[in-house]
Formats: sequence, structure tokens, C-alpha cells
Amino acid sequence: MDITLLGTGVGIPQAGRVQSGVLIDMGGSLLLFDCGCGVLGRIYESGHDHKGIDAIVLTHLHLDHVGDVLALIKANWLVGKTDMQIYGPQGTREWFERTLDVYDYLKDRFTVKIAELSPGDRFSPQGSDCVIRCAKTIHTDNSLAYRIESQGKAVVYTGDTEPCEEVMELAEGADVLIHECSFPLGFPMTNHTTPDMLTLMMEEYPLNVKELYLTHLYTHMQGHEREAVDHIRKYFTGKVIIAKDLMEIKL
Repeated sequence: MDITLLGTGVGIPQAGRVQSGVLIDMGGSLLLFDCGCGVLGRIYESGHDHKGIDAIVLTHLHLDHVGDVLALIKANWLVGKTDMQIYGPQGTREWFERTLDVYDYLKDRFTVKIAELSPGDRFSPQGSDCVIRCAKTIHTDNSLAYRIESQGKAVVYTGDTEPCEEVMELAEGADVLIHECSFPLGFPMTNHTTPDMLTLMMEEYPLNVKELYLTHLYTHMQGHEREAVDHIRKYFTGKVIIAKDLMEIKL
């Protein structure tokens, strides 16, 4: 399982970071988790072929996580690929249909199958050899985190969330946890994560993963990355890494 962190930023532009996107290559299948603005270009920069993506899996429907979904599907259509599978939380079908309504010239150009998910669901995208499990997060009413398991390896991607019991349980024993850490230590925040919010949760639910990647970094985090890592290392014995666009993780 090869993981590429395509986009590690947020809705505010910043050098070197586009919006949210994680690409997982399992050899026989290619899955894209979230597809915010700038991710389509990052797929190209990563050396992967956008036509090879078998499914898009969305954590929630905020613009910085879905802004390039239709752009990716259109890019596929322009080079002859006319089908896509999208998995996402409740409301994904309505969101996609309303988005497509704005672009009359794209209607009937491609076929998109949409599967809506709920916490606790398990699924395997067609053509993949992985099993994906969903858990509720604290961000929107329907937002989800995902645990992807294949060939004895496991990676968890939180999307946007406060630290929560559901995510800690989902991450138990995983090789990699890609957890949002939007704001710096001591920043007053809800629906997102700061380093001290994460370690407060760790005190009650010790984090049992090998590697922790901090992503979805707001501009407020600039200059505070080292203190975030140093703080978390007081509570966690595994590797703590600040995510960067196009960073690769091999399992």
C-alpha cells in the first residue's frame, strides 16, 4: 500500500499546500480520499494517471474537500474515461446532482455511481482488495473517518474533526494515522484539532499506531510545527510527522 499526501492545506491559499486529498495505491487499484481544489494538479505531479483512479471516497462535503471532484471527472471524460464511483457520507448524491445541474454541457457525458455511507459501514470499492470501515467524526452532521485495510496493513484518514473516541478506536493498531491538526497549541477551536486537544484525548484513549501524520494545516500553524510535534511526542511514542504535499508513505 503506497500513500501519497496530495493536499495538506485548507481553504486559505498558502505556498506549497493545496486543499485536502490523499491517494492510496494498492497495486491493483487506486483510491482517492477527498478531492479539494488543487488536487487534480497534484495527481499529475505525483506521477499517477488520473484516469487510473477507481473510486473517490469523501469524508464530508465542504468545498476544500470536494472542489476538484467534478474537475477530475471532466478531465477523465476529456481523455475517454466516462465512469466513476463515489463513496461519501449521507447527502453526497444530492450534492453531486446539484453541482452537475450548473453545468448543462456535462450532463449525459459520463456515468457516476454514488454510494452513501454511515458510521459503522464496511465496504470494498469495486476492483480493490481492501476493506474500508467508517466512523463518525466531530465536524459536520454526517462527516466520516475511514480505516483502509489491505494485505495486513492499515491506514486511517480522519478528514476534518475534533479528536474523538470514535477516531481513536478506529485507529487502534493501525500502521498510519493521518489526522487533521488545523491550528496551533492553545488555539481556541471546535470541529477541528489542535495538538493539545489531541493529547488530551490521548490521555483517555492512548494512541496505538506506528506513525502519526498531521495534516489540514491552516496558515495559523506556520512557524508552530515544531512545537506541535514536540508537544505530541510527550504523549505518544510513535513517529510524529508534519504532512507535506506530495509526501509518500510506503507500507
